[in-house]
Amino acid sequence: MKAIYKIIFGCFLLVNVASCSDFLSTLPDNRTQIDTQTKISQLLITAYPNANYSVIAELSSDNFVDNNAILPVNLAAFHRMHDEIYAWTPVTSSTDEDSPSYVWESCYGAIAAANNALQAIEKMKLEQPTVNTDHQKGEALLCRAYSHFILVNIFCQTYKDEVSSALDKGIPYATVPETVVNGQYSRETVQSVYAKIQKDLEEGMPLIADQAYKVPSYHFNKKAAAAFAARFFLYKRDYQKVITYSNEVLGANPESVLRNWSKNYDNIMAIATDYIDHQAACNLLILPTSSTFNRIFGTRYGHNHAAMAGSTYGSGPTWTGSLPCFDGKLYISGEQDYGVFFPKSYEMFEYTDKIAGIGYAHVVRAEFTTDETLLCRAEALIYLNRTAEAIADLQSWNNSHLAPVTLTEQIIRSFYVSSKTLFVKTLNSDKVSSQFTVTANQRPLIHCVLHFRRIETMFDGCRWMDLKRYGIEIEHNVSGSGVIKLLYNDDRRAIQIPQEVISAGIDPNPGIKKPVSNSNFKRIN
Repeated sequence: MKAIYKIIFGCFLLVNVASCSDFLSTLPDNRTQIDTQTKISQLLITAYPNANYSVIAELSSDNFVDNNAILPVNLAAFHRMHDEIYAWTPVTSSTDEDSPSYVWESCYGAIAAANNALQAIEKMKLEQPTVNTDHQKGEALLCRAYSHFILVNIFCQTYKDEVSSALDKGIPYATVPETVVNGQYSRETVQSVYAKIQKDLEEGMPLIADQAYKVPSYHFNKKAAAAFAARFFLYKRDYQKVITYSNEVLGANPESVLRNWSKNYDNIMAIATDYIDHQAACNLLILPTSSTFNRIFGTRYGHNHAAMAGSTYGSGPTWTGSLPCFDGKLYISGEQDYGVFFPKSYEMFEYTDKIAGIGYAHVVRAEFTTDETLLCRAEALIYLNRTAEAIADLQSWNNSHLAPVTLTEQIIRSFYVSSKTLFVKTLNSDKVSSQFTVTANQRPLIHCVLHFRRIETMFDGCRWMDLKRYGIEIEHNVSGSGVIKLLYNDDRRAIQIPQEVISAGIDPNPGIKKPVSNSNFKRIN
């Protein structure tokens, strides 16, 4: 019996040795090897963020009000985190879609995809030097730059200038794939993040090739990349570059590529789907996101009262009442007193089980448009004192939005006066940066641009960036708490980074203490 056991044990060892040999000669997991252009292209589909930062930015801005503070109602917020965002306090209640955690995770997930694509491209160049992957490299660089651009503008203070922004906390700028668990990262400065975004932008843009895409507006095509560059350099205040890149987008006849507001629609879905039409010349980049943004309307927080009167449902320099482009295109959710919404934020629901009624909520964003790029150029022209050209751009926007009166310099200077407090806000740009001065002559024109931009980018999140750029102070009337004010230099203008990120070791924004590391605690036996 002992001999038999020895034989069986010997066979068992041989089998296990052979099994070990087979095991060690195989890949440790089933992940796909990114070794073809097709696989790189598939990976790049995931290099665009799936999060909608509009909820954070819009609720932080002056585009929403607390209905409970202005109406005799007691409405509940759709989500508790909306209470936190509106009160400019750190979000601790949720990591779900639309939360700071989700935006952070989605953007860094997109960045990781871009970095893995770039690594695969470099490897392919060495192994298959005849294969041209330039357009994929260009797309990956643009994607990496854009997600960092979202992060730095949401979670950090606004760009001020090279000196001042070198003192402000930025975000980690990731340029290589993650290869370790719990890697250590540190926050760069806002200035260094902007410098790296610019580097990726300028390296990637010449490589973009529209013919590589079946549907260019679903990718960073040449015009979308130029529109991104125009917005980036506007925030950085490099105005000549804004004009250079805007010209690439708008061409010789800007009005021919602006949104067609003269269309009539039978229902809300028709407006929503047409707004994100990938074939429309105005839509440069279309991005689907996981978001329940549309469910805010009709709840405690609404686009209502002064927020509504100062933008979509208010008068302007060349119109009274509301802009004619919105006729028949504004909707209410719940009672009319709760405010209005425009269907650009309409929810597209993806059913996973129609019988059970479950699935995923989406909001599809027109991320870059010719209309917004036109207003970027108009703002830049004002600072270069090319006033007539700036007014021509503003009139193109005014005309495309069906305003009944032609916009002139005299009309602008007569309308945007200090008594029009809905449209004329105190600009503290020179306090944000001594290099950002708006002269008395430029001021009415800038107020006009900011007014038009507020309408154009409604529910996109860009109003929050404009408030930060110009140091415009706003108030939120919070039911039960009273009026709270956000000063031009307020720490809360940088949305607090997610709590789990702070717990992982990343320094928080000012205004919250960093959690004590668990290593400082000892177990009591």
